[in-house]
Amino acid sequence: MSMKTIPEYSGTLRSHLLTVPKCISECSGIRIFGRRIKSLVFSTDVAIIKNVNADAIIAVYPFTPQPSITQAIISVSEVPVFVGVGGGMTNGDRSVRLAEYSEHQGASGVVVNAPITNETIAKMKAVVDIPVITTIVSGDMDIAGRLEAGADILNVSGAAKTPEIVAKIRAQFPDVPIIATGGPKEEDILRTIQAGANAITYTPPTTGQLFAEIMINHRKNFSKQPG
Repeated sequence: MSMKTIPEYSGTLRSHLLTVPKCISECSGIRIFGRRIKSLVFSTDVAIIKNVNADAIIAVYPFTPQPSITQAIISVSEVPVFVGVGGGMTNGDRSVRLAEYSEHQGASGVVVNAPITNETIAKMKAVVDIPVITTIVSGDMDIAGRLEAGADILNVSGAAKTPEIVAKIRAQFPDVPIIATGGPKEEDILRTIQAGANAITYTPPTTGQLFAEIMINHRKNFSKQPG
């Protein structure tokens, strides 16, 4: 058997589990607490989280971070979870306390949003022993300041400009770990990897979208039945 051949078993009931794009395997990955992470799924849907083959979960949502949501996601996930602890409306000492509590809950890392201050990042690093992942939305941000404050990993989310931002960061900081949004198409993901991303964040279809496809097939099957 070739060393490149990977035996696979999917079963019957689990054969339709969500899979991240295979091209993500081209990136180097980031080793966190001994586990190599190449793919992260951006989701807070516990059904998606339980049924996807990503290496990790990045759980960030547009509300103030709540420990009960963090606990629910961690309890369901079979892979490391990186949770949002604010940086926008939720900021300062509240974000620091949330980061510390998230570590106690079992989070493998905390994610802070772009408006977070360097002072808050420094305070966070003083109380947690898990990576602080800071979100970068523009190549014009003070990335050096973020790293000096203690940010461990950069999370680049620049929409269509993501590869360009990643390339700029990689030129200035050759060794910094970079997670980046890959986009919907394989060519976009590969561009981001080639620009220097170590790991890729993938946004899966929603449960609503998946159900819509299933229901279309059900309707087709029933419409074929006689009388």
